[in-house]
Amino acid sequence: MSEVPATTQAMPVSAALNTFLAIDFGMKRTGVAVGNRLLRTAQPVGSVKAEGDARFALIEKHLKEWQPDALVIGVPYHPDGAPHENTARAQKFGRQLHGRFKLPVFEVDERYSTTEALSSGAKDADAASACIILEQFLRSLP
Repeated sequence: MSEVPATTQAMPVSAALNTFLAIDFGMKRTGVAVGNRLLRTAQPVGSVKAEGDARFALIEKHLKEWQPDALVIGVPYHPDGAPHENTARAQKFGRQLHGRFKLPVFEVDERYSTTEALSSGAKDADAASACIILEQFLRSLP
């Protein structure tokens, strides 16, 4: 078995990967959603305050429950596409997820996902944002 890259951006997504867990990484809260390739839809499954290992504990709980084939992480950028300090933090978190859980991690540009979640009236904007991120990723698959 070959080693899976920590995060992939332009790498093709294997057709064997069907179920995905998405993470909207944030400095205050982290949201999670689950979805699958067949339906190309996602559903929010929760969020947690970003304190200590609580973030990893929530993700581990959802990994056991949903048993995804891969992870999708939202990576923020400035409106013009330029990276900023949270870009690097999210990418580092993606590498940590890969190291801890040994699953492929795909990055998605998450600009405006929280704004979209809030404007739709989401009760849990972080989980709804993770859902938006995952649906964007699923739409990009062949």
